[in-house]
Amino acid sequence: METLCVITSTIPRRLKMSHESPQVPAVAQPPGLSRRTLGVPALVFMTIAASAPLTVVAGGYPANFAVTGVLGVPLSFLVLGACLTLFTVGYAAMSSRIRNAGAFYAYIAQGLGKRTGVGASFVALTAYNSIQIAVYGLFGFASATFINEKTGADVPWWATAGVAFLVVAWLGINKVDFSVRVVAVMVGLEFLAVIVFDVAAFAVQPEGVSATGLMPSDLFTAGVGAALAFSIASFMGFESAAIYSEESKDPKRSIARATYISVAIIAVFYAFSAWAMMTGTGPGQIVAASRELGPGLLFAFLGQNVGTLMADLAQMMFLTSLFAALLAFHNAVARYVFSLARENVVPQRLAYVNPRTHAPVAGSVAQSITALIVIVAFAVAGNASDLGPLFPVLTLFTWLSNSAAAGLVLLLVLVSLAVIGYFRRNDHELALWTTVIAPVLSALALGGVFVLILANFDVLIGSSGPSPLSWVLPAIAIVPGAAGLWWGHHLKIKSPAVYEYIGHGGEGTPGENEYDLQAPDCDEVRVN
Repeated sequence: METLCVITSTIPRRLKMSHESPQVPAVAQPPGLSRRTLGVPALVFMTIAASAPLTVVAGGYPANFAVTGVLGVPLSFLVLGACLTLFTVGYAAMSSRIRNAGAFYAYIAQGLGKRTGVGASFVALTAYNSIQIAVYGLFGFASATFINEKTGADVPWWATAGVAFLVVAWLGINKVDFSVRVVAVMVGLEFLAVIVFDVAAFAVQPEGVSATGLMPSDLFTAGVGAALAFSIASFMGFESAAIYSEESKDPKRSIARATYISVAIIAVFYAFSAWAMMTGTGPGQIVAASRELGPGLLFAFLGQNVGTLMADLAQMMFLTSLFAALLAFHNAVARYVFSLARENVVPQRLAYVNPRTHAPVAGSVAQSITALIVIVAFAVAGNASDLGPLFPVLTLFTWLSNSAAAGLVLLLVLVSLAVIGYFRRNDHELALWTTVIAPVLSALALGGVFVLILANFDVLIGSSGPSPLSWVLPAIAIVPGAAGLWWGHHLKIKSPAVYEYIGHGGEGTPGENEYDLQAPDCDEVRVN
């Protein structure tokens, strides 16, 4: 005799079914990420930490002025801020409807198709891994140089980078709110150091205060492409709030708010500080001083005009700025790996989450192993290099950070297009501005920036002309996308059940629901 079981589908899955119906026992699911842990301030701190404010001021500005010779660097941040605000319009609308630690991956999968989503996920993993590992090169150089200057020792860059690696790896397997507290302190100190510099710069003003650097004629010159390509890298990480959507207290609102706030702070603060650097050095001297001193420009200015103590403190905060960026990007990669593994796009064992801390341990360890392999490879290669102490900056940092920037901008273009596709297929009451006009403008603007990055890649990596690296490094960002498209097609053919679920991991998956239902032993199950 067949046994028929009827389950009423209107009963919420989160109800304590084991207590109310002995016929449908509750089955505990594997742990997911922490729920309702991060508020808007925490998300903003993690986002701004990824963009590393003091690193941009100390390293990004002088590099941009020195290489491009363009005085409109301050204005470039406002122009790019406007472009990214257009991007955020559709991005915020998507974030209120899709909650997934894969962020870009999930948005593109649901807006442009599952295969494209898998391709985008491979680009995202490569880009975030690249920028995270690149920062180890700059951190190793800056920290070793600081220690050697103060103590007379001869510490190699890879030794201090190794110490940072161990701390990041340890923090990565702990609760995310603990990482946020560490990052919040570091970001606060960064802003304080930059504000001190800004005040001193406007107090010194050797050539007076003028609007130079903020006028369109200062930016839109022969070097505008390279200047914008340099500046867009300073925004890397602004979009990372969505990666923590499954851990946010109010994902429908907090992701959008955090992203808007981050874009506004980054654009205005960076533009103002770049203008301050130009004013404090003198518009007529900024290019020559940047070429002569490089990242030392800020510290030399502080030492001369504020005091040696402040210059030393700023250098220490520069290191904490780099460390905060390392931790922020490490967390981003770990969550991308978790998101893909949860859906079986990559091996499912990589979705392991610590049941006590809810940290994506497997994804964190995978990122740490990847970083360690690259650091060791560059450490070995640097022993035979003629570049001396600058080797990790001119190779590891420069190469991978620019590759990452190209990958990120490509993802921004795809997400802009995904917004249009998603809202075309899903019912909504949003304005045409949100679902079509702003995303189209964003795709066009950011697509132009992507072309500029590719066209000026030899300039970005410091090459005197076209070289194999100007083709190989952008390929590092783009080729994984092609591999992802193939893998997505493979999953569609060989694993249709896995393929069907792609991009929907944060919606109704283990971790979202505290309990799932398991039907009792029946010959037939009917859901009403």
